[in-house]
Amino acid sequence: MQRYDIAIIGTGPAGLSAAITAKIRNKSILLIGNKDLSTKVQKAHTIQNYLGLSVVGGEDLGKAFQEHLDKMEIEITEEKVNAIYNMGDYFGIQGADEIYEADSVVLATGVVLGKPYPGEIELLGKGVSYCATCDAPLYRNKTVAIIGFSPKEEAEAEFMAEIAKKVYYVPRYKEEVSLSEAIEVVREVPKAICGTQQVEMLQTRENNYVVDGVFILRESVAPSQLVPGLETEDNHVVVNRQMETSMEGCFACGDIVGKPYQYIKSAGEGNIAALSAVSYLDKKKRERKSA
Repeated sequence: MQRYDIAIIGTGPAGLSAAITAKIRNKSILLIGNKDLSTKVQKAHTIQNYLGLSVVGGEDLGKAFQEHLDKMEIEITEEKVNAIYNMGDYFGIQGADEIYEADSVVLATGVVLGKPYPGEIELLGKGVSYCATCDAPLYRNKTVAIIGFSPKEEAEAEFMAEIAKKVYYVPRYKEEVSLSEAIEVVREVPKAICGTQQVEMLQTRENNYVVDGVFILRESVAPSQLVPGLETEDNHVVVNRQMETSMEGCFACGDIVGKPYQYIKSAGEGNIAALSAVSYLDKKKRERKSA
């Protein structure tokens, strides 16, 4: 398995800036995110405070980002990251389909809006999961509920339906749902996940559903669940001026570290995070040589 120097999670201005800086500094990088880059950027109507671009639309800014990546020959690995584990000497990055390794990590996943459901954190790993593909085998011939926050999560629901006895799909988006008849679509608002030692029920505003597991498929995972042991505050990652987190070798930048939620601020922080990661790697290299 290839081990990268720096894994960068997120393809908004912060992640892209970090990737470009790391590439310039001759580090091997893994850039994980969306090949459409940032939905937030693409939907922006007019941006007036991005240095050098007095008035620019989000779509045009996104095209400029992509052109820069192409010129730098930086590729995006389209993958949803479910967890990142500090393995001591390196980080293990758990995707939906693969495990990746990197000597350092830059978190640039953006801000996760909304609070966890009551019971979500308490029952994490006890029936609550963020990856249907990863944990589906545990629910063979059982009943599960899947809360999906975008239409692309429907593929995971279909996969789960091949294994589980019963699948409830709870869409949290307005688009039409296209699923097989084996899946029961529940257009209700989730309220809480209930259980003592294990998940026993999904409670909505309208009904209660007896289930063995609940899969919550958000666009991104809250930082406290994404990297176990990472210091957070108000759903943001705590960093210093060098974008260093509480975990050695892990850096964070952009909206994930707090306000203001501005593109130019995120791009600057991405640059700092990458430079800090490079310094960290160079320090480790010197220490190994002198040992």
